[in-house]
Amino acid sequence: MTGLRRVLVANRGEIAVRIIRACHAADIEAVAVYSDADEHAQWVQMADDAVHIGRSAAQKSYLDPDALLKAARSTDVDAVHPGYGFLSENAAFARAIDEADLVFIGPPPAVLEQMGDKAAARRAAEAAGVPVVPGSGPITDPADAPRAALELGFPLLLKAAAGGGGRGIRTVRDVEELLDVLPGAQAEARSAFRDATIYLERAVPNARHVEVQLLADELGKVVHLFERDCSVQRRRQKLLEEAPAPALRETTRQTITSAAVRLAEHVGYRNAGTVEFLVDSDENFYFIEMNARVQVEHPITEAITGVDVVAEQLRIAGGAPLALDQDSIECRGVAIELRINAEDPARAFTPTPGDVTALHLPGGPGVRVDTGISQGDRISPFYDSLIAKLICWGTDRQQAYARARQALAEFHVEGVASTVALHRRLTSNAELADGPVHTMWLEKVLADD
Repeated sequence: MTGLRRVLVANRGEIAVRIIRACHAADIEAVAVYSDADEHAQWVQMADDAVHIGRSAAQKSYLDPDALLKAARSTDVDAVHPGYGFLSENAAFARAIDEADLVFIGPPPAVLEQMGDKAAARRAAEAAGVPVVPGSGPITDPADAPRAALELGFPLLLKAAAGGGGRGIRTVRDVEELLDVLPGAQAEARSAFRDATIYLERAVPNARHVEVQLLADELGKVVHLFERDCSVQRRRQKLLEEAPAPALRETTRQTITSAAVRLAEHVGYRNAGTVEFLVDSDENFYFIEMNARVQVEHPITEAITGVDVVAEQLRIAGGAPLALDQDSIECRGVAIELRINAEDPARAFTPTPGDVTALHLPGGPGVRVDTGISQGDRISPFYDSLIAKLICWGTDRQQAYARARQALAEFHVEGVASTVALHRRLTSNAELADGPVHTMWLEKVLADD
């Protein structure tokens, strides 16, 4: 049980379904929101109440804080769960929720501000004794970029200071290339995050992307739920994740999880969050960013620990202290998550919106499917192209991947192109099975086809 009575789910798709289920399991009423495009969606039907919040475009609905606040006030909720994406890491939205005497199910606004500013987050990591990749401070004037780049040395990554999720990142190998891509990177940052500030970071070759899942209560207690490897990416967007990270030395695992906990304690973190790192071939690790929300890939952490991350979010937001002790959290087996997107891998992963004319979801031991889509639904062009997340657990990597291959053989989507066939190839790839791979591995595999 938690101290919450009724929660507004300020999101859509599979994460809205996930949150509503967690609310109902905790005897909490759930209120859904929906745009014009989502009027008949699965999560709208599941909720105890539902509110129309605007037109199909995200800026006119799920990204409209005033519409969401109005929905919260009109439905007598006592808390708002933002899920991931949209306004989940928006400090102004979290502050508005607080000022409305409602509970924001996430970290405090000040923490969102600090960790949402990538330069400030780097400074916090350094102050907490967490290694960071050498980088510049915030750059607003393009004329300052070449000097900062030459001081750091190439190759470099150009990143949006207010960014996340791989948006706005460019790799540059010399000053000429930097000056060429800088205007576009700033424009993308301004469009995506309403802030054109960028910064430079030294590239780490052949790096793995490893992240640590955290939970923190209102009393300041922080625990980790081990780590995930998210190195299988295309265009810096995750496609396949695995927990725990394969072939990671135990000493590295202990050091990297301790560093994540230390950072959370340093910034006064609350609720669920993830600290992301780059790990080089010698297992030196470097802080990238902190995702101050529940992650898309949280189910694989749930699979290996038995901890319901969303249920813990609700408990913490309701004022309950963490009942988990670090020594009691065990890592059992291996889990992988495959993101089934309505995208065409043969056409550079171009989104393929349209009607899902047939959908057959797999099952069996160790198989879980999280989705907000049913047969006959439309994949909207207005939002993310995710159809479903396929999560497969096994006692070891061999069993987890074998279950994934069987599940993918059963997984059928018609009406839109999808990544199912690509995942069938990936889960049969000997190099990936031997593990680990780096963040550019998939692009190399695709380029070799």
